[in-house]
Order: sequence, then structure tokens, then C-alpha cells
Amino acid sequence: MKKLKRSERLVDMTQYLLSKPHKLIPLTTFAERYGAAKSSISEDLAIIKDVFESEGLGELQTLAGAAGGVRYIPKLRKDHALRFAEELCQQLQQSDRILPGGYLYMSDLLGQPSLMNEAGKIIATAFSDRDIDVVMTVETKGIPLAYATAAQLNLPVVLVRRDHQVTEGSAVSINYVSGSHKSIHTMSLSRRALKERSRVLIVDDFMKAGGTIQGMVDLLGEFNAEVAGVGVLVESGAVETEERLLEDYISLAILSDVDSKTKRITVNPGNYFE
Repeated sequence: MKKLKRSERLVDMTQYLLSKPHKLIPLTTFAERYGAAKSSISEDLAIIKDVFESEGLGELQTLAGAAGGVRYIPKLRKDHALRFAEELCQQLQQSDRILPGGYLYMSDLLGQPSLMNEAGKIIATAFSDRDIDVVMTVETKGIPLAYATAAQLNLPVVLVRRDHQVTEGSAVSINYVSGSHKSIHTMSLSRRALKERSRVLIVDDFMKAGGTIQGMVDLLGEFNAEVAGVGVLVESGAVETEERLLEDYISLAILSDVDSKTKRITVNPGNYFE
């Protein structure tokens, strides 16, 4: 790499850190990359660290010693996250989102990369101090959110299938109960997709009683895996406490009511902000 001015080096170093979240980067990597002394690199990192923290972009952790280096941890301040959640709630409350049967249309929001990236950053922030190996979701509309979260944590994504695919090889399948009518469904996961005793962050776009997520939790038990956390974009607040199958989870928004007659939708920031 050609010799850069300090201002240019700071820009390139910042981009390098942002592209490799949660990865420990030795100082020698930067010293060799820019042909600079480690003392100069340390000074540059101190500047970047101050900007990250003052602007609420995350933390820059420094580990001393021969095996040390720096690690960028993406984090979004609670006030920034709340502002995002309030904007999300406003979009979800648009009356034309009501579908027959009282369902809520969300696919357009789930298809917006900028919105999913922000939501993923909030969920990643909530679980940034957990020891996590993979992010898991079921193969539905929650896939963009799962990938956005995994990108912030620098982790792979594992997809649970509704139906077993022959291209997945041997798989573990279970039945689970989901929906207001308590219907029974099947989900499966390839044996090659997840290592035993992995620590898994489950992410989903919507949760009512939590049947689908509980199904994933049960499926993880077949792999001797551990649930490191559960994050959902929107939860239904209309479910009675005793019907909720999950207790330990975070949500970014709570759908309290959908009135098809008056075309009124009530959505508030989720339990992450309580």
C-alpha cells in the first residue's frame, strides 16, 4: 500500500475497523499496512476511539501484550436507538398496512437495507457482551434482520428450514406449535449447519406467543446448543402473559392493537427501552 498522509491513514484505518467488527486486529497489521511505527498507530487509534465514543458509534477496545491489539465493538446509544424505534413505530402505524384478518403488512420495511442495518445494530448492541457463535432465524421474512445483526457481530447465519431440502444433507426435524389456532408445523436444521454446543442468538421479525422461537429453542436442544439471547423486531402486545412461551427476549417495537374498523394501529417502542 502506498504511503498515506495521516489524515488519509485515519480514514482508511476507520474503514478497516468498521468492516471487521468484533475481530481482534494486531497493531502490527496496521504498522505493516501503512509503513508506520506502532507509536504512530497507537496515536491514530486513540483519535478514532474518541470519535467513536463521542459520536455513539461504538467502542474501540485495546488489549495489551504480545497477543493484543484493537477490537471494534459496534454499539448504538440508547437515545439513538429509541429515536429509530419511534420512527419505526410511526411507519408501522400507517393505516394502509392493515390486511384482511387484522394482519399487519411489514415486508416493505423488512426489505429496506438501511432500516434493517439499524435494527440489526440495536440487537447486536443489546447482546454485544454475550459469547455468541452464530445468529439463527427461520427461513421467512426475518432473514434480512438476521443477516444485518450477524454483520454487526461478525458472525455466520444459520437458517432453519420449514421443509427439509435434499441439498442440506441429513437433518434434524421437530414439530412445533405456532399461531393463534395452535397449528402444528415442522422445522428442520441440517446437521452440518450448526456445531454441537454452539451459543446461538435467535433473531426474528415478529413474535406473537413465541411458538416459532420456542420451536427453534427446542431444535437447538437436539444439537446440545445454548440460547445466548433472543431478539425480535416487533412483538404482539395482545398476548396474555400466561400465554407467552418466552420470557427472556428483547423487542424493538410492540404492536398493541390493530382495529380493522377504524383503521387504527397502535405501536410503541419495545421492551428493550423499558
